[in-house]
Amino acid sequence: MALRTIESLGDLTGRRVIVRCDLNVPLADGVVTDDGRIRASLPTLNALLHRGAKVVVVSHLGRPEGAPDERYSLRPVAQRLSELLGAPVAFASDTVGASAADAVAGLADGGIAVLENLRFNPGETSKDGAERQAFADELARFGDAMVSDGFGVVHRKQASVYELALTLPSAAGSLISAETDVLDRLTERPERPYTVVLGGSKVSDKLGVIAHLLPRVDRLLIGGGMLFTFLAAQGRKVGASLLEADQLDTVRGYLAEAERRGVQIVLPTDVVVAERFAADAPHTVQRADALEEGPAGASGIGLDIGPETAAAFADLVASSTTVFWNGPMGVFEFPAFAGGTRAVAEALTRVSGLGVVGGGDSAAAVRALGFTDDDFGHVSTGGGASLEFLEGKKLPGLEVLGWL
Repeated sequence: MALRTIESLGDLTGRRVIVRCDLNVPLADGVVTDDGRIRASLPTLNALLHRGAKVVVVSHLGRPEGAPDERYSLRPVAQRLSELLGAPVAFASDTVGASAADAVAGLADGGIAVLENLRFNPGETSKDGAERQAFADELARFGDAMVSDGFGVVHRKQASVYELALTLPSAAGSLISAETDVLDRLTERPERPYTVVLGGSKVSDKLGVIAHLLPRVDRLLIGGGMLFTFLAAQGRKVGASLLEADQLDTVRGYLAEAERRGVQIVLPTDVVVAERFAADAPHTVQRADALEEGPAGASGIGLDIGPETAAAFADLVASSTTVFWNGPMGVFEFPAFAGGTRAVAEALTRVSGLGVVGGGDSAAAVRALGFTDDDFGHVSTGGGASLEFLEGKKLPGLEVLGWL
């Protein structure tokens, strides 16, 4: 069964539409430093505004523990949204209180308001379904319909994602529709050759993805901190690099299964090894089978894939027709250790078919390195949600919209 679309809601002129966005963006001194998720919400918001709806935007930001916390206010987000829309955006200083009621009541047709951070109310993330429903009922007073467009939270059974979609007539926005279409192509109908690039710190974060995608891909490239668990599983020494010793047997199983299936698992042949975890740490490039033979010895820390590996990964990515990438290749926040991530990102811009940046740290990395979302086939807004989709899990925020 396909997702319900906005068209299923009928004529929206003059109707109040609550839009659950994912505007969980980074802030520094009250200023949005990466507006990618705000920009991703614009197509749905503009479509509703042009149809004459009274749009009520709700979202979370950070983890304020169920109580108001000015550090996590959505006020700067509302200001940035106003700039991007080129129109006034009303802001309510609470979620379901007097300020929210006034902001919604003051909306004209084609007007828009942002309510304060949903997670200032403990009902949003409560483990108790009755508490979540009670909060959803309060939110529902402000809407005649609900559009879910926060893909980054569809893997969570939260009040504004699940219960609200059950309480009001609901449909998926264009962002969620686009995300599910792309991820469905990656799992069910990829064009070949199909390459998956996995990085980030921990193998344990990617176990489900590896298991679900191994029967579907042609190549799996491993970088980031998780590469050291793979190397250790092959009997190699990894110094003081990040290692999940409890996952060694699991990784050996994946290596054996990949060999049985004819799937190529490509591990780094060289690594940038630093003397300590710091931006200015002395570092050398070491062969992957000799990580402890550099100046740092057994105390060396691998912080990026090496230049030889970066070039090899880039060639494999650029020559693929379908690529999914999740997780940076190294500590990209430190310029000295960003080379591998930059090489993969640049190669992804040259993919002739579908090249997908899998949200989360990967999306943050490409933007920090100067790439734009338009450089890629698709940049996901949901790191965790994307991974759970690719693991084959049922996502409550999609099921409630008709996705089966």
